[in-house]
Amino acid sequence: MVDTTPDKPRARFIRLSGDDRRAALIEAALACIAEGGIAAFTVDRVCDKAGVSRGLITHHFGAMNILLAAAYSHIYAKAYPPRTDLTALIDHIFSPAQFNRDNLNIWLTLWAEISNNPDLGAEHRAQYVGYKAMVATALQQAAPTLQDAPTLARSLICLVDGLGLQHCIDPQSMPPAVARQACLDLLAPYLDAQP
Repeated sequence: MVDTTPDKPRARFIRLSGDDRRAALIEAALACIAEGGIAAFTVDRVCDKAGVSRGLITHHFGAMNILLAAAYSHIYAKAYPPRTDLTALIDHIFSPAQFNRDNLNIWLTLWAEISNNPDLGAEHRAQYVGYKAMVATALQQAAPTLQDAPTLARSLICLVDGLGLQHCIDPQSMPPAVARQACLDLLAPYLDAQP
């Protein structure tokens, strides 16, 4: 989950490795997006949140659109770590750490930017292919006689995305337990059909 607590005073000139500095900039970018959507994703705000000078974004990412793509990759990796156990995957997706308004608002913000940002679009396509394959593998392992796991994986992903959207619009109308059950209901005929 992204930390959206108010900034704490930072010591100036803390030395971090390149990987740690990139990670800090990515976390700062996600925190800015969580707080104010894409309008809050500015060089000044990200740098202020990360406690760095403006030049470090260019140094580590080259441009803001590359930082945005890196942030998308990061949140994808946290939301969908590789796993092949279908129940564990569904439990993780609807866990409080993932299925919460801050995280879902970040997703919505990033999805809205995909059509305008070629780097973000390319990152989305790459991430989606891997995610769909992981879900299809989990489905196939849970239901070995399933005929078309990739198609069911796509349907499940679309349902998860729609449930997340509804939770953002009105969290009371789509609590995590109800969303999780909707996914289990979709899958039940396929899993119950197993010998």
